[in-house]
Formats: sequence, structure tokens, C-alpha cells
Amino acid sequence: MPGLTVTHIDHVSVIITDVARSRQFYNGVLGLKEIPKPKTFDFVALWYDLGGGHTLHLLLKNEPDTRSPRHFCLRVTDAQAARRHFAEHGTPIHETTLIHGADRFFVSDPDGNRIEVLQWLVPYDPATAGAAALD
Repeated sequence: MPGLTVTHIDHVSVIITDVARSRQFYNGVLGLKEIPKPKTFDFVALWYDLGGGHTLHLLLKNEPDTRSPRHFCLRVTDAQAARRHFAEHGTPIHETTLIHGADRFFVSDPDGNRIEVLQWLVPYDPATAGAAALD
């Protein structure tokens, strides 16, 4: 079928207000690998390689985004180990609504950007775990 063919999410961008503080969190706490931004960018941006052709972009602005339910999600191999990791780094953990077959929670970066941390215990099956109707 001709038209738009989406293959996956390429990247997510979030707003930061302090480069050093954000590097400490994204490099130090999350352990992400920073990569060079494009040479053509004439503005401050930090890029992180998430593997599999996915990247995270941090864009420097004067003010953080407003607090909202917006977030990006990082899949992990062990959510319990991730909880211990964030506790060791003094990063508050926010538990959330259960999803059948998943262990997940939220943390926030220094600018309040929400990050979901998710471990799929079994693959998501919409036939058994999905809502009765699409809302």
C-alpha cells in the first residue's frame, strides 16, 4: 500500500535548562552515551545514542517545559535493579498504574521531564491485556 510507512520512533527531544546538571543526570545517573550533535546546529543540544538507531535529544532553553504527563520510556532488563540504581543516586521513584506483564515506574530528570522505566515480563498481548474497546 503506498503512502506513509512508519518503521519506529527515531528520537525523542526534551527541554533542559542547565547543560552541566543534565549531563550529570543523563550521563552519570542514566549512563547514556553522549554523541556529537550535527555540525550544522548553531544552538545547544546534547544527543544520546540509545542503540538500535534511536537517539535522545536534549535542547537547551531558558525555561523548562510545563509539568505534564508527557514522557519518554526507557526499556530495561531488570526493573527492580533499576529501582535500586535510582535510589542509590537519590532519584525519587514514582510508581504508576499496573500493566499486565510489565514492571514499570517513573523518574524525573532535573528539569522535571518524566521518564518511564519499563521491563516487559511477557510480551504485551492486546488480545488478553488490552481494553475492550479502543477509546
